[in-house]
This record gives sequence, C-alpha cells and structure tokens, in this order.
Amino acid sequence: MSSPISTYSPDLAVPADKRVFGARDLFSLWFSLGIGLMVLQTGALLAPGLGLAHSLLAILLGTAVGVLLLAAVGVIGSDTGLSSMAALKLSLGRRGASLPALLNLLQLVGWGSFEIIVMRDAASLLGSRAFSEGSLLANPLLWTLFFGALATLLAVSGPLTFVRQILRKWGIWLLLAACLWLTWNLFARADLAALWAQAGDGSMPFAVGFDIAIAMPLSWLPLIADYSRFGKRAKSVFGGTALGFFIGNFWLMSLGVAYTLAFAPSGEVNALLLALAGAGLGIPLLLILLDESENAFADIHSAAVSSGILLRLKVEHLALAIGVLCTLIACLAPLAQYQNFLLLIGSVFAPLFGVVLVDHFILRRRSGQNPASALRWPALLAWLGGVSTYHLLANLYPDIGATLPSLVLAGLLQWLLGRAFSYRQETART
Repeated sequence: MSSPISTYSPDLAVPADKRVFGARDLFSLWFSLGIGLMVLQTGALLAPGLGLAHSLLAILLGTAVGVLLLAAVGVIGSDTGLSSMAALKLSLGRRGASLPALLNLLQLVGWGSFEIIVMRDAASLLGSRAFSEGSLLANPLLWTLFFGALATLLAVSGPLTFVRQILRKWGIWLLLAACLWLTWNLFARADLAALWAQAGDGSMPFAVGFDIAIAMPLSWLPLIADYSRFGKRAKSVFGGTALGFFIGNFWLMSLGVAYTLAFAPSGEVNALLLALAGAGLGIPLLLILLDESENAFADIHSAAVSSGILLRLKVEHLALAIGVLCTLIACLAPLAQYQNFLLLIGSVFAPLFGVVLVDHFILRRRSGQNPASALRWPALLAWLGGVSTYHLLANLYPDIGATLPSLVLAGLLQWLLGRAFSYRQETART
C-alpha cells in the first residue's frame, strides 16, 4: 500500500500517479487565495490617492502581469514535481537553496500570525457590533484560538484534502455567493458614476499603485509549487492558477476600493469592515472572514514544507508545530515593527524568481535534473543584483515601483551569467 502524499519528504518529487489536480482544482484553490480581508484592505490603500478609475486600472494591469508570472512559476512545480524550496536547488544548487528556505520559513510564520490577527480583529469587531463589547463573541483571545486552531487543522490535513473535500465541493460556491452579494449591494447603494468621475487626491503615484497590485500575486511565488506539484498537466496548472487568482484578486481588491470610496472615505479599516458588514446581515463578510483561514492554511502548510528542507521531519508534524507557534505569536507578540521586517524579507523573492524563471524555461529548458554543484554562483550573483536593484529603486526612486524592475533585471543577469558560465564550461571541456 502506498504512503499518503503528506508523508513524502519535500525533497522528493511527487510521483506521476499522485498528481491529481486538474484545472478546476487549481482554479478553486487560487480563486480562494485571491480573496480575503487583506485583499479588501489592500484595495482600500489605493482608493484615496488614485480614485476609482485609476485604482481599477492599476489593479487590472498589476494583477494581470502578476498572475502570468505566478502561473509560470506554478508550471515549474508541475514540471518537476518538487516543492517550491526543493525546486530552488535546481537553480541555486543544493546548499544555495538553504537561505531562501530559511527566509521563507521566517516570513510565512510571520504572515501566518498576521492572518490570524486580521481574522481575530474582524471577528471581534463583528461580535461587538452584533452583541456587545463585553460579550464572549467579542473576546479577541477566543477568536485568536479559534482561527489558529482552524488554520492549523487545515494545514495538517494537507492540500489534497483541503482542495478536493472542502474548496471544490462547496467552499468555492459560498465564496462566489458572497462576492456576488457584495457586488450587488454596491451597485444598489452607491453612485458609481459619480465615484468614477471623481479623481484621486494624488497622494499615491500610479506606478506605486501598480506595484502594490502586482505584489499581491507575486507574494505567492515562494509557495505556489507546494501545490502545483500535484498538478496533472502544465497547461491545466497555468490556466487554472492564472484565471482563478486573477478573478478573485481583481474582484475583491476592486470591491475594497469601491466600498472605501462609497461608504468609508476615512480609509480606516474598521470603517471599511462595518460598511461591508452592512451587506446581507454581515453574512458575505463572515464567509470572506472564514475564507481568510485558507490563506493562513497556505502560510502554515508551506512553512512546514520549507522547514522540511532543513529538518527531516514529517510535514504534518511540522505543520502542527508551526500552527501552534503562529497562534502563540498572534496571542502574545507585538507585531507592528515585525511587519517591516517581513516586508524586507519579502523583497528578496521577486528577484529570486526572476532568476528561477529564466533558469528553468530558457537555460535548462524545463529540465528537472538536479545540479551537480552545491552552489551555483551565477544564479546567486544574479539574485543579489536583483535584490540590490529592488532596494535602490525603493529608496531613491519610490515613485516608479521596484518589484517588477528587480525581477526583470535579475532574470536578465541570470540569462547573461548563465550563458557565459556554460560557455566557459564547454570551452574548458574541449
């Protein structure tokens, strides 16, 4: 009898007969991950500075470019059958992948804790609105433990159970109903023609809005192969991922912009949540709140897979330990300053996957063979060049955005250095 896939080491490729995800599975997963309270709140960031028309354009362009890159990285998982961090060994070498695996573990523990905090704060606010501030359902600790336990349970169950038994059967239909209700409520109550004609206050350049929008799909680059490695075919992985995330992310971020301008012009998070709670007795917002646990699931599960590269333990055991850790951090730790550290860590991954995409699709031509070397210096240097570019642009030219330029430059450096290095090796053999 074959072992359950959750017991396989993250270093091993998923066997072909265990790759069961089709386009519908991946559409359901990435539509769900493209939806959430943090997506709504990100849309609210764009609203005052850009206004409705320019915000929607920035979201459209940023999400479209971002999902194409995200889906392309997903194809790497289906080509190789490897998890995200294991696949990095093909580009960076066996030891070269250890640093991004560690950074990914740190950022995912932090973001998993943030997701629990976001859910806790929203649930507490809704509980105090529906009952009273002193009621049990307004208690932040209760909601922290509830959402921490829910996300941990989903992470321990693994992606196959989560996607096929929860999302595909009924979860996606509830989310679609919630999004449709919020959209109908917006059209029924807001003067969208007036909002469309109203310009932003100019406090945010369009390029920064684009950078924020593209950062949403790109933030999933270090995780996607953990799920796409279960994909049957590259075509299904690319199409299901790109379409699912694009629809979910564009829809919810646009609703965040519109609801902010129409009902919460102050831009405060609580004002936006209360405006959303006014639609359908708060039921659509409650469904989106529960959906946020799926984002925490992905953070915790992928943190377990990343730590599995560093520690020889079962993924489900690591997921349990990391879920408990995230819950404790959400209960006890002040994370206001830690958020800046998380953003700093996140800045290394956009250029890293510029390197990985060029290496996989152009230099290795989708080969899944392991490199003989422990470190691949050309790839590491290209990555360093991309990270340096990111911080140079972010500090000296913040108005033009840094995410996409750093990814493109890192990919270009990888192409140049990779070809030069290969040429020298071939010359040395002759």
